[in-house]
Amino acid sequence: MMGELSIVHLNMHKSIRLTFLLIALTQALHSIEEYLGKLWDVFPPATFLCGLVSSNLETGFIIINVGLFIVLMLIWFLSKNYPVRGWFWFWTIMEIINGVGHSVWAIVERSYEPGLITAPILIFLALRLALQLTRQQK
Repeated sequence: MMGELSIVHLNMHKSIRLTFLLIALTQALHSIEEYLGKLWDVFPPATFLCGLVSSNLETGFIIINVGLFIVLMLIWFLSKNYPVRGWFWFWTIMEIINGVGHSVWAIVERSYEPGLITAPILIFLALRLALQLTRQQK
């Protein structure tokens, strides 16, 4: 019985790690979609953030998004041997906000906005991760 419990826990952990990895990879695709749409030119909060990093907004965008990807991958690598549950929850919430934000922005503008194509995938994966994290707590 005890051996079965640890195997179930290990499998759940692997599935959680896989979902987080899918979020990280989808976020990379999301960043590419935003880059192609020049998000820093069309979304004032992105303009502001990119300007904090570099006087060249495109360069600022690249630095922020490459840094984000590195952080996500670091969390994923660390999750194999260290407790990162809090980070997983943090990114779950961030991706839900990100995905919903892109969707609402496109609805308000009644047009495609950079990031809209990958936003639903991020929402789906974030909700899946939230469900997995919640189920693992029981």
